[in-house]
Amino acid sequence: MREWWLLVGLLCIPLLAVYLHIPPPQLSPALLTWRSAGAFFTFRSNNIFYRETYGAVGSSDVVILLHGFPTSSLDWYKIWEPLNQRFNRVIALDFLGFGFSDKPRPHRYSIFEQASVVEALVSHLGLTEQRVNLLSHDYGDTVALELLYRSDHNRTGHLTINSLCLSNGGIFPETHHPRFLQKLLKDSSFLSPVLTRLTNYMVFSKGLGDVFGPYTQPTDAEFFDMWTGVRFNDGNLVMDSILQFINQRDEHRDRWVGALTSTFIPVHMIYGPLDPVNPHPQFIFLYQKLVQRSTVSVLDEHISHYPQLEDPTGFLNAYFSFINAF
Repeated sequence: MREWWLLVGLLCIPLLAVYLHIPPPQLSPALLTWRSAGAFFTFRSNNIFYRETYGAVGSSDVVILLHGFPTSSLDWYKIWEPLNQRFNRVIALDFLGFGFSDKPRPHRYSIFEQASVVEALVSHLGLTEQRVNLLSHDYGDTVALELLYRSDHNRTGHLTINSLCLSNGGIFPETHHPRFLQKLLKDSSFLSPVLTRLTNYMVFSKGLGDVFGPYTQPTDAEFFDMWTGVRFNDGNLVMDSILQFINQRDEHRDRWVGALTSTFIPVHMIYGPLDPVNPHPQFIFLYQKLVQRSTVSVLDEHISHYPQLEDPTGFLNAYFSFINAF
C-alpha cells in the first residue's frame, strides 16, 4: 500500500512542476490593440501603462478612469468612445501590479502608492494645473478617495478634482463582503504563495462570473482577456500582496470615508444593486445616510458589480446626467 502511494506521489511531482510553469496565455487581438493604443511612463523604476485619447473639440474637460480589482483599464472599453465624444481628453491607466503595468515582487502594494501613481501620471501628462474629473470603480474608488483626501487637504502634488463619480466600490468595510478566495489570500500568509500559483482560468472565471449578473455575464473571450491581463508579467503571483487593500480600508476608514463625507466637490455614485460584494440595500442605504451631498443612480435590478461592462448605456446615461448638471 505504501509503495502505491509513493508511486502516485512521484508521478504527481513532475505533473505539478509542469502545471506551475505553464506560460501565460498569448495576448488576444483585442488586448494587442488596446496595448498598442497606449503608452508607458516610469514611476519609481516601474513601467506604468496608460491610454489617452483626445476627443471633443472646443472642450477642455478631462476625465481619468480608475479601474477595479483584479482587472485593468480594459474595463472601460465599452464606454470609451462615448466618453471621448464628451471629453477633450480621456485617460486610463493600469495600476501598479495590474494589466500591462509592471508587477514587482516582493512589493508592499498600497492604496497610497496607487494614488501617487495617478498623481505622477497627471504630472507626466502636463495636467497639474488642470481640473480633472475622476470616474472610478471598485478598487479604483478607494484610490479616488485617497486622491480626494489629498486634494481637500492641499497635499503637495495633489490633483485638482472637478468631480468624482464612484461605482460599486467597497468603501465601507462594514458592508463589504470579499469573495472567499480573497479572504484566504489577504489573511493566509503561509498559504498565499501556493494559492496564487494554483489559481487557474477555471477558478478565476468562476469567481469573477459570480460578481456579474446572470444575464450580463462576460463572453468567453472577455473572461479570457481578463485572465490574460492577470497572468501578464506573472500578476497572479502578486494578488495576495495587492489584496492587502482590504485590510487598508479597515485601517484607514476614517481617512477615506471622512474625505467622502466632508468634501464639497460634486460626487455621484453609480450602483449595480445585484452586487454580492457590496449588497443591496445595506450598502446604498449606508451610502445615502453618510454621504448626504452626493447624488446616486441605482441601475436596473439585474446589474451587478461591473456596471460599466454589464450596462454601458445605463452607466453612461447616469454619468452624463451627473457631469452635465454643473
